[in-house]
Amino acid sequence: MSAHPTLGFVLHDVARLLRKRFEQRAKCLGLTRSQWQTLAYLANNEGIHQGGLAEILEVEPITLVRILDRLAERGLVERRQHPADRRVWLLYMRDEALPLLAQMRVIGEATRGEALDGVCAEQREQLFQILSLMRTNLVQACRTPAAGNEQNHG
Repeated sequence: MSAHPTLGFVLHDVARLLRKRFEQRAKCLGLTRSQWQTLAYLANNEGIHQGGLAEILEVEPITLVRILDRLAERGLVERRQHPADRRVWLLYMRDEALPLLAQMRVIGEATRGEALDGVCAEQREQLFQILSLMRTNLVQACRTPAAGNEQNHG
């Protein structure tokens, strides 16, 4: 193995440490990591169905149901029946979650500030542009099978 970490390793480690530091700061909110991540993604995807949110969060639907049950008990999220399909539940933030989300944003800003300490504004913008391009490239790449991994079942 090389003495230099790979890009994937560094990205994974930075993401892990960002989550860890955010979690340290967010302890006072009384939420688990899975709960605050669920709230963060739901805030940007209100009206999504439970299966879609589970896919975004990369968790099993039954796992998300348990998380949502706890958040609903706290009055932070609500489920509404889909107007055309009674089997589908749509997810929405409750007004009670808004102050909590505001606190999460402040904690996120402080955490990002710590992570980017010593990085000038121009470098921050360049980093964001590069990572955004990488994400776009990988989203596109994931839409097609990887070469060499295709199997012929005929």
